[in-house]
Amino acid sequence: MSDFIGYLLTGLGIGAGYALVASGLVAIYRVTRVVNFAQGAFAVVAAMLTASLLGAGLPHGLAELAAVLTAALAGLLVGAVAIGRPGTTPGTSLIVTLGLAVFAYAVEIVIWGDQPRSFPGLPGVAVVGGARLQAHYLLILGVTVPVFVAMAAFFARTDLGKALSACASNPYAARVVGIDTRRMGLFAFALGGALGGLAGVLTTPVQQVTFDSDVTLIVNGLAAAVLGALTRPVVALAGGLLLGVAQTMIAGYGAGAYQLEVALVLMLTAMIVQAARRGAVPEMAR
Repeated sequence: MSDFIGYLLTGLGIGAGYALVASGLVAIYRVTRVVNFAQGAFAVVAAMLTASLLGAGLPHGLAELAAVLTAALAGLLVGAVAIGRPGTTPGTSLIVTLGLAVFAYAVEIVIWGDQPRSFPGLPGVAVVGGARLQAHYLLILGVTVPVFVAMAAFFARTDLGKALSACASNPYAARVVGIDTRRMGLFAFALGGALGGLAGVLTTPVQQVTFDSDVTLIVNGLAAAVLGALTRPVVALAGGLLLGVAQTMIAGYGAGAYQLEVALVLMLTAMIVQAARRGAVPEMAR
């Protein structure tokens, strides 16, 4: 039983990181209808930058904050390239973000090399229900949940959040009432960059990061986001947690080589179910 509890809490911690990546994908897609394949690169850049800043003597807290802000700036730059030109279609922007994700490999190798990097997180071991696990997993959960609560309050109660929601609901109507949809799109990319960066700095102390770690992050983050049709952050949170627990359970009970396949199967299943539901609507209308 203690093993099960340990795997569960560890999976929730890992899944919270996936959920943060997924929430960045959702924030960008809701406003721009662009699937940002560079989302995982934000996490890698923030993680590696944090390792460098800590190595240079910057204290914890400041190093992570600087890395998350840098990731937000990277998100803004990606957004400027992907949607900055008027008339760019979401499909074209998707290809642009994919190209920028590949370009990020070269930048990361030039700056940080190709060796895995990590840095110390919250020290100590926590004991929950007889299970022992790194205390840092609890820190990941303790940060992720308030972030999602803050995001919900931001979209529901602030003028900027309501403007973003208006762009997501009806871009044409948003433009008619004077909302600059391009500016909102750029803000969404910056928010996505910050959320991806936060995922990177939170999970790196328990999972080493390399220049190509964004592949795992984007696959798992996209799988979680697809569960909510790329539009519902709460479902993306649930999907990320579910995915993290499923992968940890599979690894813990002896099939760790199939963790990535779990994400792909989950994403494919969600897409099939959603396609079936959309197909059922016209059928019922007839």
